[in-house]
Amino acid sequence: MTETATHTTTAFTPPTRFAVPGRIEVAGEVAARWQPATLTEIRRETPRASTFRLAVPGWAGHLPGQHLMLRLTAEDGYTAQRHYSLASAPDDSGHVELTLDHVADGEVSGWFHRVARPGDRVEVRGPLSGFFAWPGDRPALLLGAGSGVVPLMSMVRHHRARRLSVPLRMLVSARGPEDLIYARELGPETTPVFTRTAPAGTPVSRLAAAHLTPLLSEPPAGGWEAYVCGSNSFAEHASRLLVAAGQPVDRIRIERFG
Repeated sequence: MTETATHTTTAFTPPTRFAVPGRIEVAGEVAARWQPATLTEIRRETPRASTFRLAVPGWAGHLPGQHLMLRLTAEDGYTAQRHYSLASAPDDSGHVELTLDHVADGEVSGWFHRVARPGDRVEVRGPLSGFFAWPGDRPALLLGAGSGVVPLMSMVRHHRARRLSVPLRMLVSARGPEDLIYARELGPETTPVFTRTAPAGTPVSRLAAAHLTPLLSEPPAGGWEAYVCGSNSFAEHASRLLVAAGQPVDRIRIERFG
């Protein structure tokens, strides 16, 4: 990252209610309401990805791993909506952050990357999804590829901000160092895997059983809750590796795109 926002994150505890085991209930009335949001900051992460910080005065809070729906409205009334994972840890700042890849021919991502400037206004609705959320109460094993790291980074940031003692580890796959989102922010909890080019002394490899074996052969007390986020092919590959290594199927949560 080229810049890090400085705002307090230790005073806010997001509400958690479990509707069914493993699923966090989403406050339907709040999540269903569109709210105005103002773009306040843009940070370049990689040549293709940037983080967009939004002020949302009516934001009710979220949990790491949740997402929101964003709506753009043109002058002629045409609207476009997209779901985006929340990159920021939950706090009481009244801001949220999204990290977006610049998708070729992407209607909404193209607007953000080519047109958007601080002061522009959009609408958001959420938070959404109680299945992929991590309240910070159980060991978390995070596997992501490309922009799939975005909701996982919300978990890492929450873990750090709250100084949680529960174990958390992340494996993140990228084509090369220049494509590794949040590279300057990643710490000892993270192991990067490079699939095309890698720094000297680092092997080029797809995510493999060898990356998971040390973590799953000696799991923490209570075992891992695994969170997998990435493309369809990555999600399928990573989940198969987890199961083969002994991770219970009912303790693998998957969010995929593409």
